[in-house]
Amino acid sequence: MKKTIMKWTLLLVCMVVAMPAMAQFNVKALKGAAKAVKAVTLTDAQMTEYVKEYIDWMDTHNQVCADDNEYAIRLKKLTDGLTDVEGIPLNFKVYYVIDVNAFACADGSVRVFSSLMDIMTDEELLGVIGHEVGHVAHKDSKNGFRTALLTSALKDGISSQGGTAAKLTDSQLGDLGEALVNSTYSQKQERSADDYGYEFLKSHGKNPWAMALSFQKLKKLQEEAGAQKSSKLNQLFSTHPDLDARIKRMEERATSEGIEKPAAESFFEIILLNNCFFL
Repeated sequence: MKKTIMKWTLLLVCMVVAMPAMAQFNVKALKGAAKAVKAVTLTDAQMTEYVKEYIDWMDTHNQVCADDNEYAIRLKKLTDGLTDVEGIPLNFKVYYVIDVNAFACADGSVRVFSSLMDIMTDEELLGVIGHEVGHVAHKDSKNGFRTALLTSALKDGISSQGGTAAKLTDSQLGDLGEALVNSTYSQKQERSADDYGYEFLKSHGKNPWAMALSFQKLKKLQEEAGAQKSSKLNQLFSTHPDLDARIKRMEERATSEGIEKPAAESFFEIILLNNCFFL
């Protein structure tokens, strides 16, 4: 049985899906303190190779939902027609993991975690996806990846073979994954990505209030994580700060544009959203 992350209702148990139990998002534990970036030259071609190597490694080391899985079907329906952004081709997959998150790589690879899908409506989830696509469009993902790469996997410098980037070891890829998980975007970058997600929703005929509502759900998760200092949720929120300010900003923008806030989810809708039933 798969338990939902959120405690939205009393005595709810999620229905079993035809998949093994979910694992935790797989990244290697970070060792030691922050490492200085060495002065190296990293070409766009080498960056492309490293991004592909990393996302292939992530797809191998995390359980990817099959095309006929309910999560994959839902995501495909939501992202139908989303083929590229700023000339960068997009591709989407679901990781069947217990962590609540989503991320996008510089090559347009967007990965959504099943437990995030469990707590979000379609519009809220599309807003989160729009936010991540915004980071790709604004080159935040590319710059963040480069920094993480140079401070972790390539901390000792870059080697190449005829101009081709040398393959990374499993250890280096694990270090890179942890560096990316712990990386942060600036407040300006986050605001810009929030605005992108907001406009993304409007351009797809969806209510942009979903941005604020998705942040509210994440805020509730943060509160439930409470004092669990080592909690994966607290780790997530430490790299995505100022939720209150971001919620207020999205609410004020929607209100100023005269857009009506959708009705709160009913108890029955929450049950359906989480594929749950009473004991």
